[in-house]
Amino acid sequence: MRTALVTGANRGIGYAIAGRLAEHGHHVIVGARDHSAALASARSIACGTSAVRIDVADGASVLAAAAEVGPVDVLVNNAAVLLDDGRPITECDPDRLVDQVAVNAAGALRVTQAFLPGMVDRGWGRVVMLSSENGRLDGLQPRAPGYSTSKAALNAVTVLLAEAVRGSGVLINAVSPGRVGTRMLPSGDRTPEQAATGIVAAAMLPDDGPTGAFIRDGDVIAW
Repeated sequence: MRTALVTGANRGIGYAIAGRLAEHGHHVIVGARDHSAALASARSIACGTSAVRIDVADGASVLAAAAEVGPVDVLVNNAAVLLDDGRPITECDPDRLVDQVAVNAAGALRVTQAFLPGMVDRGWGRVVMLSSENGRLDGLQPRAPGYSTSKAALNAVTVLLAEAVRGSGVLINAVSPGRVGTRMLPSGDRTPEQAATGIVAAAMLPDDGPTGAFIRDGDVIAW
């Protein structure tokens, strides 16, 4: 049985991903900043699903979670924030931009660094970054400059990490879930369950699957 950690999995897309991975026979660990919320979500998914407190923006929290969880085979970096208030880049608060990069890009890197060495040592692993087409240079969202910047940075992190471990048996990709109706984006036209299908597929790629790619619904798309 493979072990999968999903960050930000107490609700929304992360919760749907965790449930789908459990259906596929993984031992799933629900990660969230609020341990009680993570535990409640884990209990509602499936018997054997566990929970861990993890704040991806806090190095000590990530190290503590890694020590508690132990080795994982699949890592889905889903935790993210959207802090933009609709102002264009000329007026946005640079500190808000930095805060979004800290969670959405640096946070995903921090968590990956904690679990990637073990994957490489074992010769198998899957890392999935939850990105957005707002992070594509031809798709940046003018009214969400901090979020777009953070996802563009996450895309760069994905490519660099994949290249660093290419040939090791670890595949690292970014996935665009599309516009998903969640607390972050109530107007989204896809359900978390619909989005989870493509994300879980990237978490279960065969050994000859792509790495360092941007994927949507199973298809590799341009960065």
